[in-house]
Amino acid sequence: MSKTSLPDSSIPSQSTGTIFDPSALIAQRAMEIDASGIRKVFDLAAKLKNPINLSIGQPDFDVPEPLKERMIKAIQAGKNRYTPTQGIAELIAPIRRQVMESTGWRDPGILILSGTSAGIMLSMCALLNPGDEVLFLDPYFVMYRQLPRLIGAVPVAVDTYPDFRLHADRIEAAITPRTRMMIICSPSNPTGITLTAAELSAAAQIARKHNLMVLSDEIYDAFCYQRHESIAPLLPDQCIQLKGYSKTYGMTGWRLGYASGPQVIIEQMSKLQQYTFVCAPAPAQYAALELYQSQSVDMTPMIDAYRRKRDRVVSGLAEHFTINPPGGAFYVFPQVPGSGTATEFVARAIEKNVLVIPGQVFSIRDTHFRISYAVSDDQLQQGIEILNELAEDLL
Repeated sequence: MSKTSLPDSSIPSQSTGTIFDPSALIAQRAMEIDASGIRKVFDLAAKLKNPINLSIGQPDFDVPEPLKERMIKAIQAGKNRYTPTQGIAELIAPIRRQVMESTGWRDPGILILSGTSAGIMLSMCALLNPGDEVLFLDPYFVMYRQLPRLIGAVPVAVDTYPDFRLHADRIEAAITPRTRMMIICSPSNPTGITLTAAELSAAAQIARKHNLMVLSDEIYDAFCYQRHESIAPLLPDQCIQLKGYSKTYGMTGWRLGYASGPQVIIEQMSKLQQYTFVCAPAPAQYAALELYQSQSVDMTPMIDAYRRKRDRVVSGLAEHFTINPPGGAFYVFPQVPGSGTATEFVARAIEKNVLVIPGQVFSIRDTHFRISYAVSDDQLQQGIEILNELAEDLL
């Protein structure tokens, strides 16, 4: 029996004599988006031997045992099939109660997500048309700049240097007739800055004035070293609030979060989820019930540990680096000493086996770099010492 094989794309076509080039079929939207600079650092980390890795944006603690046990039980009980697109009712109910209590919203829509990243994507797909503009503060989480481009919208970064605070006048100056959405992230990735009630009130006033939908990304709300403030209570009809479990409980690979907001918008996001993510992972949804049905998970010791790490890295680098002290998350965004770029500084750090991420990954500028202090105390101290040595060479 003769074998049938697919044609080799490198072999000239018998009909035309030309060589087929698969890259010629790649869509323009894909070509316009660069691979994440964070992923590039991760790839580099895999090639180094025992690096001091201060680049990873995830907790260094494992999932608490009660959640693991609940996940295992869910899998063993056969909770492995599709769930309703919007999520299981047992999880939606306590989330809705929690959202109503914290925001004062009357009857919010709830959508269980495959991580808050899915919520960013679905929100934009539901609310933005080609040519619409999305405002966000610079420095920014990498997805805020790239995801609008996938749907033909226009990302607009609003400068916050040098203090990384929300400046209402700069936001006002960036608004055009095409502006439709404003993204607020507090605590911030990559700066760790937390916005005050006054700053959020100013942002809410702008949103009401210009009829903007606000996307409030609150994935780091548990890692807030003072009271966490949210813009959501100020905008009951103009806000989509995104929260998740990935960072708080060290379960980044479980892909679980939720969106809350006006019913009419959440319904559209749910419809779009049917054709994209389908549903959040079923075992993870059932495992999350542990957080609402018992008092077995206490993350206070972990949060306290990160507060101490924050203080350690800020004080440890204070002599050689300019730092805006972060109020949350687990990041510091120092300015590079001297006149060089962050990319150049990071290259020197990598030569010393220290992995950090240059600021141009998160910003139009390349003057700062991101440190994640979600590492062991020993690694953090080693990293601080090496970064200080590099700074001394530049001063």
